[in-house]
Amino acid sequence: MAISASATNIIPHNGADEPLLHGGELSAARRLFPDAPRPFIDLSTGINPNPYPVPKIAAELFARLPDSAAIASLARVAARAYGAPSEAHVVAAPGTQILLPLVAGLARSGRAVILTPTYSEHARAAALAGHDVTEVGEIAALTEAELAIVTNPNNPDGRLFAREDLLAVAKHLQPRGGVLVVDEAFMDVGPPGASLAGAVSRGNIVVLRSFGKFFGLAGIRLGFAVAAPAMAARLSARLGPWAISGPALVAGTKALADNAWIDTARSQLATASRRLDAMLTASAFEIVGGTTLFRLVRTPDAKMLFHHLGRAGILARIFPDNAMWLRLGLPAHEPDWQRLQIAMDAFRAGR
Repeated sequence: MAISASATNIIPHNGADEPLLHGGELSAARRLFPDAPRPFIDLSTGINPNPYPVPKIAAELFARLPDSAAIASLARVAARAYGAPSEAHVVAAPGTQILLPLVAGLARSGRAVILTPTYSEHARAAALAGHDVTEVGEIAALTEAELAIVTNPNNPDGRLFAREDLLAVAKHLQPRGGVLVVDEAFMDVGPPGASLAGAVSRGNIVVLRSFGKFFGLAGIRLGFAVAAPAMAARLSARLGPWAISGPALVAGTKALADNAWIDTARSQLATASRRLDAMLTASAFEIVGGTTLFRLVRTPDAKMLFHHLGRAGILARIFPDNAMWLRLGLPAHEPDWQRLQIAMDAFRAGR
């Protein structure tokens, strides 16, 4: 599928179905399901429902500009956490979303090829950066591009692409000046050794890492690009000074260095995802992928189930371009699990 670089409405607005576009739109969900019980349980985002405990933040950090030494410290900690060669390879940003068009702009204008189905914002951002966008279904089709984009593990199906295959794509792109962007937003729960962050010194690889998903602090608005120092410097210049807030610097630096919490969270997420698997399997839904932060099911009743859950005050995620998919994140607490179980049982009984 080709997308014009001049398109002004790459992602359509669906009016009453606004929650379908992206996860986390609870205000839109309340409009769509005005009689649903409150509070809403948001299972639409793939964000850790049990976030990292926010450290105490000095009031003065809200009153002054972020300190350059604190930014450098965050980059050092992030480099260790993500396996980057050094802090010079790391650029911190107020969320990876803002990085998407900036990273796309590192490649010369031409053909952007995106491995899909995946996060729809990649196509929009590449078009905004001046590329003609083509979406493909096979990794081998990425090699004839100025900009190739892969999400690994993929969203929404959790597909994991071999490190060797991605490095081969980068190698093919290099003679033509092509850039490979690997969105590793969910790599915190991926297998050890799968990240390409340690390989960015090859010069034409950019890795994106999200902070908010695994650490459950999406509102902090913190993310990272890992790239060769020359590319990292270009990105940093485009972001300008003081891109990261003082509170985000404190929370990010502490969380990324807290290996004990990280190990515990990975174990807890794995246990919770197995519980969700059991619930979905008992309801006769086909699980077709996911990570330990979310599960994707395929059913002809996807939209019906979305609305059933919505009326029960539970926001899931469906996909306008695939009527048989529904994605569910993890409930946070036992009462939320029980509400989901009751809603699933009621749906199964009424089928």
